[in-house]
Amino acid sequence: MSAPAPLFRFSQVELPWALGPPDGRYLLRASDREPGRARTPADSAPPQPGTAPTHVLVFATLGAPQRRRLDRARPQRKAEPEPQPEPVITSRATVIDVGEPFGDLAHAQAWLQTAGEPDLLSGLAVLNRVLYTFRLVSADPYLHVVSRQRVLVARIGFGAGEQVAEGLWTDALELVSAGAHQRRARMLAPQAGFAAVLAGRRRTLVCEELTLRARLDVDHGHYRQAALQVLVALDAVLAELPLDPTAPALAERLEELRGQRDAMAGAGQAALAGPLGEAHRQAVVFSLSRIEAALRARAVAGA
Repeated sequence: MSAPAPLFRFSQVELPWALGPPDGRYLLRASDREPGRARTPADSAPPQPGTAPTHVLVFATLGAPQRRRLDRARPQRKAEPEPQPEPVITSRATVIDVGEPFGDLAHAQAWLQTAGEPDLLSGLAVLNRVLYTFRLVSADPYLHVVSRQRVLVARIGFGAGEQVAEGLWTDALELVSAGAHQRRARMLAPQAGFAAVLAGRRRTLVCEELTLRARLDVDHGHYRQAALQVLVALDAVLAELPLDPTAPALAERLEELRGQRDAMAGAGQAALAGPLGEAHRQAVVFSLSRIEAALRARAVAGA
């Protein structure tokens, strides 16, 4: 009598754009520096041949617009009034955790009864690490990061390996994002700032964009990149905010940020040499949080 097929947990998302990697299955191995941890772009050494796999990722295109055959001699065509919207590509990514299969069906069902958003977010973290790697190897700066708020459909569940790889499962849950029920006041806050910039009542700053990039790196565990981004963002804040009409109210915050300059310079130098230690990581996270606080105070002062 053959043993039952092992059951694996998975997370699955569907999105209204092409993720980037060609359709297919991809094996992700653990880092040789930390057994059991999925590799990240910051890992300097490749995995050894015997390193255990941690995840299998399956990319699939669910729907795509039909290509129109245009005359090569006439690349343009007259636009029709009130045109119908073009259909968009829909893609699906499935992250299968193959590192720790369930012992039996009862264990899998017990896990699913308590599973939820944290399990989905863990899967998204793995997916984003893989997409980050594809962005680098394809030299495509326009690939999307997948955030929970942009997901059309999200599922978590379990099934046999081949079953899940084919888009099926033994049991699964479909998760509804709490972001769909945000309070209206929170939704309108960015709208007010957006209108102020478009109307010329407020200007955007370079440090705002640099800070957003640094936050993305920190949230996805790219601390070396974040250290360099935060260092430049800090210099930009110290250069731009004193010239801003709202800056007088931020004098104390600016002084605090000046006090972080040496710590961030050290973290930046360490980032050029290799992975950051815990002290430098803490300096990056703390400095970024103080930059964000200063920018929030600026937004309040200018409201």
